[in-house]
Amino acid sequence: MKPYLISALLLCLSVSELAGGSEYKANRQIEKATNVLNEIMNAPDKSIPRNLLDKAVCVGIVPSELRFAIGFGGTYGRGMLVCRRNGNGPWGGPSLFFLGGGNFGFQLGGRATDVVFLVMNASGAKKLLSSKVRIGADASAAAGPVGREAAAATDVQLQAEILTYSRSRGLFAGVSLAGAVLKQDVKGNKTLYGREVDPKDILINGTVPAPAAAGTLDRTLTKYSPHGGQPFSV
Repeated sequence: MKPYLISALLLCLSVSELAGGSEYKANRQIEKATNVLNEIMNAPDKSIPRNLLDKAVCVGIVPSELRFAIGFGGTYGRGMLVCRRNGNGPWGGPSLFFLGGGNFGFQLGGRATDVVFLVMNASGAKKLLSSKVRIGADASAAAGPVGREAAAATDVQLQAEILTYSRSRGLFAGVSLAGAVLKQDVKGNKTLYGREVDPKDILINGTVPAPAAAGTLDRTLTKYSPHGGQPFSV
């Protein structure tokens, strides 16, 4: 059943990509991602720990991911990844992606969920550039600690390439995204940048200037973490 599940998820991502096409409103998605980040970071005692955000080389945000279930539970959403230029410089432009995942179970209905993840090193960032990457398998991941829980982070959390979080109905907590599939949104990036761009040039090489629409998101990330990360060359 597991190969069938993965195939179904990838088919969902491909169909959704075709449906979005040039009409995908990337600017609106960036605005929503900025709002999600502000709301999470301003939550007392339940935000992403600043010391972890300062160590991160990239931040991924999926605003209002839709959870659904038809026979088996599943998730699907569109998001963006923003990295520090060269791993430890100022925040760069976003690269858009699809996120899909699934879990078996007879679930009914759905709910809107925000997903945020921190990429903690260059290895994790480079792995996310693959055409399709499974979180927890191709890139190590763990549920991230929040607020004061950061002091009690486990070795698994501290050694993970990606720390993952979700917020649903106002509740923010670390969550496992193991098994989720991340796929680059090539058409979405073309819409955002006005031309075809390589996600590696946006995120790793830093050779693609950030679009004007990303200015607010970059300023927000700079507000909460003006310095940090580690060089991608390491």
